[in-house]
Amino acid sequence: MTDRPIAVAVSGGIDSLVAAHLLKQSGHTVFGLHFTTGFEPLPDSGLSHIREQLGIPVHTVDLSAAFQRKVVDYFTRTYAAGRTPNPCLACNPAIKFGDLLESARTKGAQYLATGHYARIIRDANGWHRLLRGIDPQKDQSYFLAFLNQEQLAAARFPLGDMTKDQVRETARVQGLTPARRKESQDVCFILEDYAAFLMDQPGFGFEPGPIEDLRGNRLGEHPGLHRFTVGQRRGINCPAAQPYYVVRLDPPRNRLVVGGREDLLSSGCRVSDVNWIIPEPDSPLRAAVRVRYRHTAVPAVVHPGAEGTARVVFDTPEPAVTPGQGAVFYEEDAVLGGGWIEDTKMNASDHEDI
Repeated sequence: MTDRPIAVAVSGGIDSLVAAHLLKQSGHTVFGLHFTTGFEPLPDSGLSHIREQLGIPVHTVDLSAAFQRKVVDYFTRTYAAGRTPNPCLACNPAIKFGDLLESARTKGAQYLATGHYARIIRDANGWHRLLRGIDPQKDQSYFLAFLNQEQLAAARFPLGDMTKDQVRETARVQGLTPARRKESQDVCFILEDYAAFLMDQPGFGFEPGPIEDLRGNRLGEHPGLHRFTVGQRRGINCPAAQPYYVVRLDPPRNRLVVGGREDLLSSGCRVSDVNWIIPEPDSPLRAAVRVRYRHTAVPAVVHPGAEGTARVVFDTPEPAVTPGQGAVFYEEDAVLGGGWIEDTKMNASDHEDI
């Protein structure tokens, strides 16, 4: 145990309340940090509610400018480029374990704890390893895959060894009630329709364009590429004997390319800006790979490349592998690393040309 306090990122939800309670119960000196993003702020009454329940000081940190620049602008740029962003993958290393961790340190904390369902261990070689949370329905290790060794060393996840039901029961027994009416969602800064949100962002624009099949036949017109993602079925509005799915977005030509379910299969993908949690390998390695949060990791071979790149070859072609999402590599429960999906191979042959 350290004599220095532990800061806890508190949002007002049950998870962060229980995380703070567990740390305090174990004898740590704890204080809360609530960071504001400029979206749906927690009122003063909510902060008072947290302080009274936990009996700890809670400080507010204004990160709205950094959040706009590092998360919202990234979100907008990614959609404008015809990709599907994952803001939590960007937020955790840049905001929570970036700016907020720095704020915690200025207030004397050595560690920053959050309510994530994940675990960290230190291996025999001194490397900090990120592991899945034990609750398979709530595991959030995917969203933390871009944390570096320094950030993992400073992170604490008190809920990693608990299930959501156990967290709820702990809250009930301790009389902890949320300061927010609903739990945080993946895109916490969008309260209603994301397409309307994008239209409010400076510089974001769209134009209707053609819907085409894989042969280039025009089937209809789309209302804007930002309304679609790979694998999507709804909203295409092109009647056919078999339903169409979004296979690819083509921003240079403003085309929405559609096909059948079988056309969604990819034999692999290229990945950029890879963050290795283990020592960076110099040869291909087998891994289980998740290509989005709600995706069961599948067997694959990861080929490390130059300048933080990699290519992933799936054992069996996978559907709806989406540029802009994260590909996260696992060995059993341990996260090996992850990077951003750049593009995919849209057929099951020619693995070596991915």
